[in-house]
Amino acid sequence: MLEAGAHFGHLKRKWNPAMAPYIYMERNGIHIIDLNKTVIKVEEAAEALKNLARSGRKVLFVGTKKQAQEVVAARAQEVGMPYITERWAGGMLTNFPTIRKAVKKMSQIDKMTTDGTLDNVSKREKLQIARQREKLEKNLGSIADMTRLPSAVFVVDVIKEKIAVAEANRLGIPVFGIVDTNSNPNNIDFVIPANDDATKAIDVILGAVCEAIKEGLEERKVEKADEEASAEQAAAEAPQHKERRQRIRKAAPKAEAEKVAEQKAPEAKEEPKAEEEA
Repeated sequence: MLEAGAHFGHLKRKWNPAMAPYIYMERNGIHIIDLNKTVIKVEEAAEALKNLARSGRKVLFVGTKKQAQEVVAARAQEVGMPYITERWAGGMLTNFPTIRKAVKKMSQIDKMTTDGTLDNVSKREKLQIARQREKLEKNLGSIADMTRLPSAVFVVDVIKEKIAVAEANRLGIPVFGIVDTNSNPNNIDFVIPANDDATKAIDVILGAVCEAIKEGLEERKVEKADEEASAEQAAAEAPQHKERRQRIRKAAPKAEAEKVAEQKAPEAKEEPKAEEEA
């Protein structure tokens, strides 16, 4: 992290006092972030994200600033998570049904292309539809598989993505964020204090959390495989259990009859003895 420049904060005059616990010192008018605390916070965030991935839930990665776009897209694709690297559309979380309609519109255009419907429209209309499809793909293509709200949002630069943070807070969705010294950490559930302007620093942090997500996904695969194996074993043993239960049911009346006979036998023996005494 030191080599990646994750410890460089903003100018002292631009700092947010709420970030004081994460600042190590000030040098040449620039705040230096305490990387020991950064490492601890990265580990906490990684563990939480691992648990989310293991339970099969989605994490939405958001990084629309130039320094973060390529890194966020690459890392999110590695773990199969949705991401936003273009402009954040207002209401993407709070008005999610409308966003889903836009994604469905993209699918409808694709269907029109494959079934030949577009061949019957004019060149001008076809060009308009193509432009609309391109715009939808650019803004929403990366969340096309996100059929429901994410279980968490990971944000690079909480000031730049303040609308995303506000929407997540409103819906009670946990927010993970790379927070620089000029930002407010109070609305972030998992604060990662670090330089949010350095591409290398962003890549190092995202690499660590995405590695944890991979581990969570692998554990989920193993758990599902074990469950399937247990189900198959139970299905294979079911006929044997059924046959055993049938034998027990058949044997039960016979055993009960024998027990009743044994109880009556002593009574039958005692009656003649009583007559002799009389």
